[in-house]
Amino acid sequence: MFNKNPFTYLHMLLSKSCTCIDPFFGLVIVLLVSLASHTSSSTEHEKSSLLQFLAGLSRDGGLTVSWQHNTDCCTWKGITCNQDRKVTDVLLASQGLEGFISPFLGNLTGLLHINLSRNSLSGGLPLKLVSSSSILVIDVSFNRLTGGLSELPSSTPPQPLQVLNISSNLFTGRFPSTIWEVMKSLVSLNASTNSFTGQIPTTPCVTAPSFAVLELSFNQLSGNIPQGLSNCSMLKLLSVGYNNLSGYLPDELFNVSSLEHLSLHSNWLEGDLNGISKLTNLVTLDLGGNEFIGNIPESIGDLKRLEEQGQLHKPAQTKKK
Repeated sequence: MFNKNPFTYLHMLLSKSCTCIDPFFGLVIVLLVSLASHTSSSTEHEKSSLLQFLAGLSRDGGLTVSWQHNTDCCTWKGITCNQDRKVTDVLLASQGLEGFISPFLGNLTGLLHINLSRNSLSGGLPLKLVSSSSILVIDVSFNRLTGGLSELPSSTPPQPLQVLNISSNLFTGRFPSTIWEVMKSLVSLNASTNSFTGQIPTTPCVTAPSFAVLELSFNQLSGNIPQGLSNCSMLKLLSVGYNNLSGYLPDELFNVSSLEHLSLHSNWLEGDLNGISKLTNLVTLDLGGNEFIGNIPESIGDLKRLEEQGQLHKPAQTKKK
């Protein structure tokens, strides 16, 4: 009845000279007007949120050439939209951007992937992005972001975020537990090369059944290697080197048979490594720069997939403060 364009049909109806309109057609008109209004406002909403982000940049890397208010935001540099004209991707890595990340990006209700890595962005990571009900991947690595990760309200529903890469920034403080409690889809967390303190978070091992990558090297983490890591049944990479970790490796760690890459380099860990041969899927292993005792167990030869093995004995180092 509407052919290919329902709005053409709407125009035809309104152009009729008849003064009375059948109630059915009246309802059709109301619905079509509503649809037209929704489509227009949705596009303007997306554009407005992106322009708010642009306004927060002190250097935009030339985005203003493409990001013009009188053009379709789905054609802008670094922007991808779906068939409903909702922004799904904001991909602006290595664009020379400076300034802060606007929380208005969190208003993009269809946003799936955001990559702002390798720029010079400063300020904090907006909570509105971390708690988004749509975003799957956030990569803000290699910037100058500061502050800590904020706690989420206890009423926050489960979030779909799968990949969080905040590495190589200036973040500080402890990891808030409420973040991990709602990230039930989390697969990969990379927070390396920051100044995070406290202990290694293990909550994702319980709340996120597909959690596979935990990269926390080059921070200021302390305490023991937690037994709770044994709950990470899908963990493939554990990298916590260059921190202030101490104590013995828990036997439970050797039960994480899914591990393929294990790096504990340059901490203050001690004891023996007799259980290491249980990690039968190991491909890389780096335990150097610690206080382990004894020789490398002969059973390490049973690790058939092992390709790279770091040193065992500890060179002189000064404990980080």
